[in-house]
Amino acid sequence: MASVLIVGASRGIGLEWVRQARAAGDRVVATARDDEGLQRLRDLGAVALKLDVMNTASASGLAWQIDGYAFDQIALVAGVFGSRTTGMQTPSEVEFNTVMQTNVLGPMRVLPQLQDALAPGARIAIISSRMGSISLRSGSHGWLYRASKAAVNSVLKDASLLMQGKACCISFHPGWVRTDMGGADGDIDVQTSVAGMRTVMAGLSATDNGSFINYDGERLSW
Repeated sequence: MASVLIVGASRGIGLEWVRQARAAGDRVVATARDDEGLQRLRDLGAVALKLDVMNTASASGLAWQIDGYAFDQIALVAGVFGSRTTGMQTPSEVEFNTVMQTNVLGPMRVLPQLQDALAPGARIAIISSRMGSISLRSGSHGWLYRASKAAVNSVLKDASLLMQGKACCISFHPGWVRTDMGGADGDIDVQTSVAGMRTVMAGLSATDNGSFINYDGERLSW
């Protein structure tokens, strides 16, 4: 039985992660921004915490909410896509701030809050995207989202260096998943994506620290 924290679990990948972890008998703490999301988490048997990664005060209060916990696995799932652009349409300042604050500043706010709540051999994963890879990139749609995922990969890499010896930190590509964000044309369902990532997480070792990994275990290039 593992102790698991899922940040951003009100729907999609995060909610399915809670569902699978609870079905496996894990002790789960999970976050959501609103009352409806919190109730969905409670209905699955998780300890539900209110957290908005875009809100400075909310994010800075996470540490005291998880005081006393020692998590074996942590997944930072919260994210947004923004406009589904196909060219170089300049995002508005509001849209830029929303995507970058959620996808990049959010993890930068949360990661420091976790350091005193790690079990020995803890594993931390940020849900990124292959769309953030520079070397694997062959398309350009959603360039704001791509920029945010490239940036959060950098955040993860730095975190892996700073937390070396305390946690194994990785960045995940969850696949093109059929969720509200991924759309109906995705390659895989959310159950397959989460099951794969949970399997990868369970098998991580210290040598995997700082890696970019596909949901099925394939190593990806930054």
